[in-house]
Amino acid sequence: MGIMARRTEGGRTARGPRLLLAVLLLAGFAACANTARLKEQAGNHINIGSAYLGSGQYTMAMKEFHEAERLTPEDPKLHFLLGIAYHGRGLDERAIGAFKRAVELNPDDAAAHNFLGAIYLERGRTDDAIASFNRALGTPRYDTPATALYNLGRAYYEKGQYEPALRYYRDAAAREPDTVLMPLIEKDIGRVWLAKDDPEEAIRHLKKSIELAPSLAESHYWLGVCYQKQYQASDAAAAFQAAARLAPESEFGRKAKQQLRSVTP
Repeated sequence: MGIMARRTEGGRTARGPRLLLAVLLLAGFAACANTARLKEQAGNHINIGSAYLGSGQYTMAMKEFHEAERLTPEDPKLHFLLGIAYHGRGLDERAIGAFKRAVELNPDDAAAHNFLGAIYLERGRTDDAIASFNRALGTPRYDTPATALYNLGRAYYEKGQYEPALRYYRDAAAREPDTVLMPLIEKDIGRVWLAKDDPEEAIRHLKKSIELAPSLAESHYWLGVCYQKQYQASDAAAAFQAAARLAPESEFGRKAKQQLRSVTP
């Protein structure tokens, strides 16, 4: 029969199964090529959106991320970035939904758990925040546990549970002694001691915070409050002046200006 298709016992050719296999292979290759093309297009939108995100242009970032979502809706990184953009625009409920979707698609995304917990904490949902921070700590190969530990300290401080707050702040410092969070950790340890009515110990930690980050206006403000409690008016005035000078339009800069009236003649 030469080049003719081989016949089976029933007289039918074997061409059918081979043709079907070829069609399936071609369809598979086409699907892979189409998927790769969609990922590439989505990646372009993600890159552009990330650039907008970095410059604080959250609305434009959201537009690009929505285009990417239309192409690759199951990408956890995309939902994580979308959550940041929503939060930047003040759309916290949408941000929560985006971060939840990110951790559904990738339960080991510690950063998404942390962001979700941080938003819960901002909204006063401290128990939900604690659960999210603990999930971040529970993810394997977590390279920066100080972030979640520090956030747990903040959450317990907000609950008025100062001993657990101190424990988590200290754990954060012990786990990552070189973390960029150290000025904040020292500042918030100082706040705990202030809340425990020990301004002397609070001053020690607040001074450490200022040594590490001299421009951190909040640390100067709380230092001023501590000096006020110790009736050291001139030191309190100097601390409040520093806070007001460093960040005049911030919350603590404005508070410092108000406190200056009570410590200066």
